[in-house]
Amino acid sequence: MRVKDEFSDWMHKPKTSLKVSIINGDITKVKADVIVNAANHSLLGGGGVDGVIHRAAGPQLLKECKELNGCETGEAKMTKAYNLNAKIIIHTVGPIYEKDDINLLKKCYVNSLRIAEINLYKTIAFPAISTGVYGVPIEESAKIVKEVLDSYKTIDLMEVILVLFSKSDFEAYKKEFGVK
Repeated sequence: MRVKDEFSDWMHKPKTSLKVSIINGDITKVKADVIVNAANHSLLGGGGVDGVIHRAAGPQLLKECKELNGCETGEAKMTKAYNLNAKIIIHTVGPIYEKDDINLLKKCYVNSLRIAEINLYKTIAFPAISTGVYGVPIEESAKIVKEVLDSYKTIDLMEVILVLFSKSDFEAYKKEFGVK
């Protein structure tokens, strides 16, 4: 998919804050313009949320991902959403805890937000990137995500939905964001 590159009007609009929602559930069931996939370097599916998204989106997703030639840690690429209740999927590769620079996790969120916003999407749903087999502690993930979202000023993007699969991850994010 082609990224829109008309920046002149976009650069002069007033910036606003994001609405942030935190939910406990399955990201493939969320209705949003954009669903973010916590992918591996190949973008060809895997375990955890990556495998769930690939299975739910259908075999066309794998075919399109093969054409992307992978993705570097902290970067993001987009595809069609196919069978998901979204317009696109943004695939981002998070860092491996204790191996990679943890600041690359911030880049995952920022790069995904930028792609969504530049392409004029209004809602984006994120999983907790790198908290599964990549080992980032959920409390550290929540802190990084809150920092990114608190500092990210948007022009057109309206809502970020943080989708946590387990109840304990959901509770950790609620605590970090000060939600009762």
